[in-house]
Amino acid sequence: MLIEFSVENFRSFKDKVTFSMEKSKGDENSNNVFTLERYNLLKSAAIYGANASGKSNLIKALTVAISMVRKSNVMPIGGKWIDIVPFMFDEKKKEEPTSFEFVFIANGVKYKYFFKVDKNKIYEEVLEAYYSQKPTLIFKREKGNKYTYKTDEKKLRAIEVKNTDNKLFLATATTWNYDKTKPAFLWFMNFINVYSDLKHVSDTSLIDFNSEDDKLKKFTLKLLGMADMVIKDINVNYEENDMVLSLTSGLTNNIIREPMVKNVNIEFIHEIIDSKGLKSRYKLDFEDESTGTQILFAMAPFLMKAFENGMVIVVDELEKSLHPLLVKFIIGLFNNPNINKANSMLIFSTHMINLMDLELFRRDQIWVVDKNIDTGISDLYSLDSFSVRKNENIEKGYLNGRFDGIPFIKDDVSLWQD
Repeated sequence: MLIEFSVENFRSFKDKVTFSMEKSKGDENSNNVFTLERYNLLKSAAIYGANASGKSNLIKALTVAISMVRKSNVMPIGGKWIDIVPFMFDEKKKEEPTSFEFVFIANGVKYKYFFKVDKNKIYEEVLEAYYSQKPTLIFKREKGNKYTYKTDEKKLRAIEVKNTDNKLFLATATTWNYDKTKPAFLWFMNFINVYSDLKHVSDTSLIDFNSEDDKLKKFTLKLLGMADMVIKDINVNYEENDMVLSLTSGLTNNIIREPMVKNVNIEFIHEIIDSKGLKSRYKLDFEDESTGTQILFAMAPFLMKAFENGMVIVVDELEKSLHPLLVKFIIGLFNNPNINKANSMLIFSTHMINLMDLELFRRDQIWVVDKNIDTGISDLYSLDSFSVRKNENIEKGYLNGRFDGIPFIKDDVSLWQD
């Protein structure tokens, strides 16, 4: 599970900012909190901010950092990390590398993983494991190719020569079967995912729907039923296409072969009662269903996986094409201990100010990204940074500018005049 994520010198984030899923003071909303390896963590968090404030840049930072770990082993010599974009409004900063740091728990162990990178190379990289209260250094990389190890030096020196300037040693060491990096690497591969388009149904998900095990279908029907969508059955049919290479999981060069599908047909079976009280069943194609139904159907596979395995789910603008009550419904799934038994986390950006409710969220679950319009620098903080009363109307306070992170509209007609 994610404890903290920090980023520095990436897009609008000039200075280091830290996003935390660790519980602060206060015992309110106890269902929103769980304990893992002595850490009290939050099940969900919402990120607010005006348009162009930088909240999507925070999601992009997570996306880029995770993608780098997953794709490192297939990065060719001389290949560039084109998604690394430093803060461009400072002549010095735009020539400096970007930094990412994750603090997380994998297989019952806390890890801290840091790396500094520009488009061309990795400058620094450190992995520490907390097998006890004190950190144990797994490896440290400085100046691009200077490595330090506390244990297994002979084994790691042999792996070190197989790495290149533009590859992360975490991925290289794991690929060459170094056991102490494997849990951290697999956490990035399998236990944290970022989504920007919830309407997309992956080919792997479609195959899961059509497998002999109908567990996913049952979960999806239950999910739709809880959301007041009366659908009695789902039919998924397709033809298998050629296999393709995928970077989503696996250890051998991070590549596995995944099937593709074509000629997909998804049907939803509705049961309708006519004026005589008789029941009849009708089929609707996927495209004929509401956007909300489509999105929940697309979300079902990763929600089921999350609730079974314990994952970190990050969504940019969760409310896209969803009714506000459906958004609250999804948040409630994660905060419900009877459903989210594996204590998965939901992190999302949003403009839905009606979610700013201290009966729904704790203060430390609500984050704000605010950009200084004079410097172009984004800052990040939680409402826990403010003296917020437990019964305060934080939605009203936010709209009144108390917590910043809102657009300041200039009602000045003279701005339109030449």
